[in-house]
Formats: sequence, C-alpha cells, structure tokens
Amino acid sequence: MKSIPVAYLASYSLSVLGNSVAAIVLPLVVLQTTGSALGAGTVAAATVVPAVLAGLFMGVVIDRINRRTSSVVTDLVSAAAVAALPIVDMITGLSLGWFVLFGVIGALGDVPGTTAREALLPAIVRHGGVSPERITGLRESLGAIALLVGPAGAGVLVALFDGTTALWITSGTSLAAASVTLLIPHRVGAIVTADGTAATPVGNAWRQLRDGWAELIRNRFVLVVTLMGTTAVIVTGALQGIILPVYFTEAEQPGLLGVVLSTIAGGTLVGGAIYAAAGRRGRRRSWFVVGVVGNAVGLAVLATLASVWMLVAGAFILGVSVGLFSSLIGVLSIERIPEHKRGRVMGTQNAFITAASPLGVFLAGALTEFTSLNIAAIAVATTWLIALIIALCARSMRNLEPIAHEDARIEGSTVADHA
Repeated sequence: MKSIPVAYLASYSLSVLGNSVAAIVLPLVVLQTTGSALGAGTVAAATVVPAVLAGLFMGVVIDRINRRTSSVVTDLVSAAAVAALPIVDMITGLSLGWFVLFGVIGALGDVPGTTAREALLPAIVRHGGVSPERITGLRESLGAIALLVGPAGAGVLVALFDGTTALWITSGTSLAAASVTLLIPHRVGAIVTADGTAATPVGNAWRQLRDGWAELIRNRFVLVVTLMGTTAVIVTGALQGIILPVYFTEAEQPGLLGVVLSTIAGGTLVGGAIYAAAGRRGRRRSWFVVGVVGNAVGLAVLATLASVWMLVAGAFILGVSVGLFSSLIGVLSIERIPEHKRGRVMGTQNAFITAASPLGVFLAGALTEFTSLNIAAIAVATTWLIALIIALCARSMRNLEPIAHEDARIEGSTVADHA
C-alpha cells in the first residue's frame, strides 16, 4: 500500500483513539476536580449544542479550503482545547467553568475534524492507488481497534497519573493525528469536480450552506443513509448508555458490560476486515442485504436480554454486520455524494449523529423509568427494524453498483437520479 493511504489510516486511527480516551478520562478528571457528578453531566451537555452547530455550519468552510489543511487545523484545535486544561490547572486551578469553556472549544474541532477527514477520503482513493472497498474496510477495522484500546488505555492513564496530567497524553493523540496528516501531500486535499478540475466556490457562504442542505434532501441515497445513521446512533446510545448498564447492574454483574461492548467492537473489526478483503466480489446489493439483516438479527438477540451469553452472541453478530454495512456505505458515499458538497452534506450528517446519541440515552431512560427495561429494549429494536425496512425498500438503495463516470458528472445536478 502506498504512503498516502497509510498516512490517512494512521491519522484516522489516532483521532478515534484520542476521542475514545478523552470520553473516559475527561469525565473522570471533572469528577476528581469538582467532586460533582452533576458537573460532569453539565460539561457533556454543554458541548452537544456547539458540536451540532459546528457540524451544520463548518461544512461550508471545509468545502472552500484544502481538505488536508482543514483536517490538520481541526485536530490542532482539539489538541489545544485538551492541553489548555492542565495548563490552566497549573496556573490558577480548574473550576467547572474552565471545563465547559474548553469542552465547547474542543467540540468546535471534533465534529468538523471528522467531517474533514471523511471529505478527504475520495482524494485518498484517487491518489493512493487503493480501492474504496479496501480502504473503507480497513478504516472500520482500525477504528474498532482504537475503540477497544482506548477505554483500556484511559484506565491505565487515570491509574498512573493524577488529575489533569493524563490529559497531556490525550491531547498528544490529536497532535499526532495532525502531524501524520501533514505527511499527505497538500495537492491531495484540493477540491475538484467530476472531471478533475479545481472546484471554485459559487455564491456566498449562506447560499452554499443552503445548497448543501438541499443536496441532502434531493439526493435520495444521502437522505436514506442519513436516516439510517441517525437512527443507528440513537439505538447505540440507548443500548450502551441505559439498557445494557441497567441490565448488568440489576444482574449484579456490572463488569460484564465491558465484555459485551468490547464484543461489538471486536465484531466490527472482523466485519471491516472481511469487507476490505472481499468487498469487490459479488453484488453490492447482496452485501447491503447481509449487513441490514445481520444488524436486525444481532439487535433482536440483544433485545431479548435473555442471558449473558445470548448478549455476547448478539453483540458479535451486530458488530460484524456494522463493520460490513459501514464499509459499504463508505464506498457508496465516495461515489454518490458530490465532491464539492461533501463537507456540507457530511457535516450535516455528523451534526445529526452528534445530537442522536444523547437523545437515545434520554428516550431509553424515560422508557425504562416509566415502563420496564424489557419494553425499552423492544422499543429500541423495533425502531431500528423500521429504519432497516425503509432502507431495504428504498429505490435509491436497490441499484448499488458503480456509477459510470459519464453519469457521475455533478455540475448543476445531483447523482440521486442515478441511484
């Protein structure tokens, strides 16, 4: 594999690793510093709205500047926001207000950073001599490894270092991600049209923003994928945030929660690896159906809450299916989202996904509180099943084979008509 895709995958892995470590370390540091669980919740809640707004509006910037540059800048913002906390702690000491402030600044880098890296992917395929199937499959597998290693690494950091000292290493992963991205040539990040010429932004920022949102609605493939992605995160948030923790707490086996969540990540690793190796074989519609049906089966098994081993089996089936399905959607997104609108479209998708996780936790918590844990689990599984049926029946998801280059021209139109 050439150096360009290697650098991209390394940067992606470091970014995911940093986020997974920060998700564990930062709340613990807030608790250690303030002694308040409400304070930790306040910091988490305060970052949601800025993250959503950044996803909605920063896509315009990502579509106007070099995407390699935007990836580096957003990683540096994230690194600086985390590194500022131990610096302030050394100078004046930390309070809840400082955590909220730098949490908000970090949120302004995290979601646009994810968007910039996703928007860069088609250029990595073009310049890196690698197939979309291979790089998306490898990306899913490496992301799963980072999600497996991150929480364990966070636990070690908190055990070895006191207070905000652990945040230096967390910040270092984002800095390392930015540094590795610099190994990608600057020309790779240039925004081009379907015929390979440089894309020139048309109109002011507000017009471009509306144009990107209109693309999300008109392009039926993008609309279905956005619906599925948002629903998937609602379901995942409900499972990981409420249903499984409550189940294992009531069973007096809280340690097994980590086993089930790790099994999902391990299954995703396997699914991504399978798609990286074999994704170019067979029809894409077949891969799509396997991924969708596997998701439904895995979640249905989890929703039974029958036994620990049933949950582990369901988690593995779900993880493998997620790895296959996410890899395929990554390939299709490369082909079917117009290059010069990727920042705005994917930024909006990431904004919805950012808001979806706390929504899933809230809804599952309310259902558990006012009905029962089993009803909440069944409701979550039913919600995902409805989304999957919609996806299976959607016209835009029937013909998933590669679109001919001459049909992929997107000047003044969308690729939705070809989906």
